[in-house]
Amino acid sequence: MVTFHFTIALIQAQQPKGSSLVDLLWRASPIAKGVLILLLIFSVVSWAIIFSKWLLLKNVEKSAREFLTRFRKQPKLSDLYMEYDASTGGPLARIFLAGYDEIANQISDGDGEVRSVDSVGRVLQGATIAEVNQLEKSLTWLATTANASPFIGLFGTVVGIVIAFQGLSGATASSIQAVAPGIAEALIATAAGIAAAVPAAIFYNHFLSRIKALTATMDRFSLDLLNLVERHYVKANV
Repeated sequence: MVTFHFTIALIQAQQPKGSSLVDLLWRASPIAKGVLILLLIFSVVSWAIIFSKWLLLKNVEKSAREFLTRFRKQPKLSDLYMEYDASTGGPLARIFLAGYDEIANQISDGDGEVRSVDSVGRVLQGATIAEVNQLEKSLTWLATTANASPFIGLFGTVVGIVIAFQGLSGATASSIQAVAPGIAEALIATAAGIAAAVPAAIFYNHFLSRIKALTATMDRFSLDLLNLVERHYVKANV
């Protein structure tokens, strides 16, 4: 809060009456403008990813709950297979479809018995990895924004301080009007870097936690499906 009031005081001190923050930004140095534009791009893209990822994970979690309910209530895998398709069923449904296709291929080539449970497990694992990679898509941008934005803002801060010292050295007398523009640019760059980094860091960790929980759900489902296959599609060796 102190920094904010200090920034406002500097802006008011070096701006003529009736000017605004927009005027200060318009008259900023080219480097400061470049830093702010870059941070704005990082922030806008990050918020677009945040909203889209939030909706995606919400739908994925809902579809996972619905599929698990159907899976536990449906005694026949073939009937469950007919109820879902890869385009609308969600990650769990797509993992199940991939596993069931492998099961069906092994059964059709033999005597109605799954010859290799390990093969089914590998198919399920591969499908799970593909789904997790899809869920993690674009999270790299949030991590990059969280890590890079403060340093970009710091670069703008350094440039603003340099401009402030240049104004002081060129002034006939030491006054706040001589250093105010550079210091104001420096503080704005710092604030912009923090404003871009903090939401990206918060939501990156939040999404990563939700994806981790979904990954655990997929792994548990794969194990449940493998147990079901061993009970019903593999003959016991006596």
